[in-house]
Amino acid sequence: QVQLVESGGGLVQAGGSLRLSCAASGRTFSSTTMGWFRQAPGKEREFVAAVSWSGGSTFYHYSGKGRFTVSRDNAKNTVYLQMNSLKPEDTAGYYCAARMFTTINYSTLQYDYWGQGTQVTVSS
Repeated sequence: QVQLVESGGGLVQAGGSLRLSCAASGRTFSSTTMGWFRQAPGKEREFVAAVSWSGGSTFYHYSGKGRFTVSRDNAKNTVYLQMNSLKPEDTAGYYCAARMFTTINYSTLQYDYWGQGTQVTVSS
């Protein structure tokens, strides 16, 4: 069992930055693939980024490539999403998720545990 709690969301102007954190509890965190997803009102939840269990491999949706950086600190049971050059279209609820396999995946169906989400609002 893995419990996930996101933090770090907020209101920011276009071009600004935010760093989201996801604190995990559970003894298997270091062996999980961690992902970030987002969901805007009226839209489906979409993949943002993922990081392998070791932190050595990362994968990004094209919309965040070059602007977002996903990382993890297994000693702190925490995964991060650094978001730079934010745009109004990045406005959404952001969710972290844990996948109990070592391979990275971008499908919501492949993740086993989810946090409650943190809201990111980017004003123009």
